[in-house]
Amino acid sequence: MYITCLDVEGVLVPEIWIAFAEASGIPELRRTTRDEPDYNKLMNWRLGILKEHGLGLKEIQETIAKIDPLPGAREFLDELRSFSQVILISDTFTQFAAPLMEKLGQPTLFCNELEVAENGEITGFRMRCEQSKLSTVKALQSIGFDTIASGDSYNDLGMIQASKAGFLFRSTEKIKADHPELQAFEEYSDLLAAIKKAMAD
Repeated sequence: MYITCLDVEGVLVPEIWIAFAEASGIPELRRTTRDEPDYNKLMNWRLGILKEHGLGLKEIQETIAKIDPLPGAREFLDELRSFSQVILISDTFTQFAAPLMEKLGQPTLFCNELEVAENGEITGFRMRCEQSKLSTVKALQSIGFDTIASGDSYNDLGMIQASKAGFLFRSTEKIKADHPELQAFEEYSDLLAAIKKAMAD
């Protein structure tokens, strides 16, 4: 009994913070979990920059409304869901993800929540649990599922390494070099074939 667990940003949709960095003209916001392994540190740093520039949830949501899934992502996900249970596990937030999930056909998403003041300022964030990706994979395994996982960033490594099969997808050269034991793919067709093979083994 398999469940495939996928990261979202960089795998199925563009990185939201990079898109917002470009839309807002604040290059520092291009920093993601590909660059900073400590997610709490990264988010607190981002919130400080938003406050400094007087930007809130509304401005980020306006950028997200214009983002489309990566080319081929919807078709990949549809095909994957035709033969596997799929859960998207992301460190993003429900307030960011909703329009993107609609464009992906409403897959199951486990993510986090932003704390937003009445004036729209993002004042904080609530993580669903510690090490949410690894914790989720371990929880699924504890109730009888084998997991297959794929992602592109530092915060995906735990779930990839803990799964029966795990793959890097469109990751950085540094992460690929640091983890030569992990198969790395650039195309959805290759990732799909690897997942099918893992389920058949």
